[in-house]
Amino acid sequence: MELLQHVLLFLHLLGWAIVLGGTIVTMRDTRLPRGALHGILTALVTGILMVGLASASDELRDPNTTKVAVKLVVALVVTGLVVYGARRPEKVTKGLLGAVLGLTVLNVGIAVLWR
Repeated sequence: MELLQHVLLFLHLLGWAIVLGGTIVTMRDTRLPRGALHGILTALVTGILMVGLASASDELRDPNTTKVAVKLVVALVVTGLVVYGARRPEKVTKGLLGAVLGLTVLNVGIAVLWR
């Protein structure tokens, strides 16, 4: 069970890294990176699976539900922004990319610093 949790964590971090790195690289061109939609959906789904696995398992520590709720809200906002930018590439602005970038950094910061 712990191995599965670690694999999901790896995929979760990889998804956020795709969104973060891709957004940084394309900031100058004001376009959404190609892999951003796949990255955010990977991060969102694996995050939900990790919380479900930890909640259902006796071996793993129960998740902090307040932290999970805050991270989920931030992830859903980022998902909405990325879906909007993917459907309407002509509407992508530096502000939208900045919001995706800032909220991604916020979500990673919450994961690491909230104890």
